[in-house]
Amino acid sequence: MEKTLSTKELYGWTLKLALPIMIQNLINTLVNTADTFMLGFVGQSAMAAVSLANQYTFVLFCVFFGMATATSVLCAQYWGKGDSTTIERLVGLALRYGIIVSLVFTAGSFLFPRTIMQLFSATPETIEVGAQYLKVVSLSFVFMAISQVYLSALRSIGKVVFPSVVVIVSLCVNVFFNASFIFGLFGLPKLGVVGVALGTVLARVTEVILCVCFSVKSGVKISIKAIFAKAGILNRDFLSISWPSIGNDLIWSLATTVFTVILGHLGDDIVAANAVAMMVVNIGAIAMRGFANATTIVIGQTLGANQIEQTKKYSVKLLLLTIYVALAGCIVIVALRPFILGFYAGKLSPQAITYLGAMMFMTTYRMLGEGINTCLICGCFRGGGDTKFGFITDTIMMWCVAVPVMVAAAYVLKLPAIWVYFTMTLDEFEKMPVVFAHFFKFKWMKNITRSEGELKNAQARQTEK
Repeated sequence: MEKTLSTKELYGWTLKLALPIMIQNLINTLVNTADTFMLGFVGQSAMAAVSLANQYTFVLFCVFFGMATATSVLCAQYWGKGDSTTIERLVGLALRYGIIVSLVFTAGSFLFPRTIMQLFSATPETIEVGAQYLKVVSLSFVFMAISQVYLSALRSIGKVVFPSVVVIVSLCVNVFFNASFIFGLFGLPKLGVVGVALGTVLARVTEVILCVCFSVKSGVKISIKAIFAKAGILNRDFLSISWPSIGNDLIWSLATTVFTVILGHLGDDIVAANAVAMMVVNIGAIAMRGFANATTIVIGQTLGANQIEQTKKYSVKLLLLTIYVALAGCIVIVALRPFILGFYAGKLSPQAITYLGAMMFMTTYRMLGEGINTCLICGCFRGGGDTKFGFITDTIMMWCVAVPVMVAAAYVLKLPAIWVYFTMTLDEFEKMPVVFAHFFKFKWMKNITRSEGELKNAQARQTEK
């Protein structure tokens, strides 16, 4: 990677990284789509309950994503530098934190599922059904922590095929058990939403089994010793990157959760319509998010190789590529709209269908804004080691602008539900001017790797203590 890549070479490298990630995103989306599809046969209340219960899981996922991002950024830069030993130590460190956090969330949702559901809904039936789902699905959290961190580390160093295999197998396991427990296939009992939760647990367990088996022969191992080992200066580097990243994702996810809470108190019709709309927009956003994730790897590896000027040129080209891909995703959503409305016409109430028709147009421009911000904040800035900017920006813009605007629309102005939803779709554009200003200053580009001598001296000092 010493020479400056041409646009064609850069896009080829990015596509090679992005394509398997896009497949993984597609499969993850298909898992959620399969859940929503099969829950349609259980009833609208079940769809609404699982959608709201998953907001708790979504918060945990954002914590995992922040940890995985820190792991990915550091591993990518050390891979660009050619230091594989440090990568294994970083994976062990990330797994340690991931397991601790997952145990805390598991305890909360297993012991107090109804209390959690009462935060999202005032409907007794929705609370009861969601609590049943949440209690069972909490058993998957530790396994999710392990697979998310490990697969993220593999992707960051260019090993993108195995993660695709894992999510394909996970999809098959999830769909098989979901269908079996929902419809009572193969002699299994009909368990409704509990069956969907069990399918998720079994899928996550399968992911970890595959990761452990791959780790045995891989250059990046899941090491029990590394999980419990003292990390010294690497721990400090990991925390300096991960905590702002986790804070960023948590602040963003909590604001998104508040959006969902507000919608939840506007009725099950708007909640059910939003569940379908988000399912569809995730399909349209698959390619966009794949290229954004690939951007993190490209930026991290080129900076790790200390190619500062090349990184600057690559970041601009990758931003343009993400915009093109996001626009293509918008076209996909509009094309799918009549088919989705037709399919759910008999499964959702007439009011929910009306909401859904409007939502699918609104989600297109929101997805474009999300694509640009994701490429810059999560791709470029984080790949360059700058995680604080996104944390500060989202804290201010989400909680001082986006949330108050939606609260005012719902409870002060008491606008119709669909107009409250419209105010929610403006959140990405409210922060975009500041994000662009920071990007074009290029102060976010940092090589955050340590020299071999520095790592050894730090480890020696820690051993002496």
